[in-house]
Amino acid sequence: MGKVLKLQDLLQKVSEAKADMKTIVTTNGCFDIIHAGHVRYLKEAKTLGDLLIVCLNSDESIRRLKGPERPLNCEADRAEVLASLSSVDYVVIFEEDTPSEVLEKIKPDIHVKGGDYTEETLPEAPIIKKGGGIVKFIPLLEGRSTTGLINRINSGG
Repeated sequence: MGKVLKLQDLLQKVSEAKADMKTIVTTNGCFDIIHAGHVRYLKEAKTLGDLLIVCLNSDESIRRLKGPERPLNCEADRAEVLASLSSVDYVVIFEEDTPSEVLEKIKPDIHVKGGDYTEETLPEAPIIKKGGGIVKFIPLLEGRSTTGLINRINSGG
């Protein structure tokens, strides 16, 4: 079956994990160009539970959020790269602008985001709390961002 799953297949895996009393951790994002900041973030997120599920923005979702020039890598490629990381157990692609609908179904124990967010600015925070989970924030690795990489490439630097 692999690590990149359709939502229905993922929900079956989540149900089995919860029956085994495993802690479900989720995170979400575009992960357009995987860099060291992403890798460290995902490793740390994995330490918080038994299963780490990455909810990945679809190509259309990214275009709505970041403009017509993005993503640089298609969703299938981004999902494959994420799935190759040992810290990631499953990847699910979502079409909406936020992962709230997917998270409402998964009901993770812990949802993780980068330190550039707060509970007040995180759209999915109320969904996590409503489902009985908690939100944790992991500090970002200074100077590492996809946007920063793109800007450096575009400026020739």
